[in-house]
Amino acid sequence: MPESSPMTLEEFRASLSARTPPAVAPALVALWHDAKGDWDAAHDTAQAIEDETGAWVHAYLHRKEGDASNAAYWYRRAGREVVREVALEEEWSQIATALLEL
Repeated sequence: MPESSPMTLEEFRASLSARTPPAVAPALVALWHDAKGDWDAAHDTAQAIEDETGAWVHAYLHRKEGDASNAAYWYRRAGREVVREVALEEEWSQIATALLEL
């Protein structure tokens, strides 16, 4: 049985005021960098993750960047439906919530 994260979404959001990311899974670190406005650090972090969590965050980042075809590739790699209609902020929250529950 996987361990549950000690952080809630609210606590994760609160960590954005810190200078460094909290001790969380790498995909969450990528989302943390994105929320701090550092797309490049977020992308580098997501790209280094070789599982579906990294691919999911990678897809979101390319969607945010406006690169729909690259995003679609990464959604497929993550085993997820391509997201088009959900606001970026909402998708970020959905991904973060799911990852915090792993």
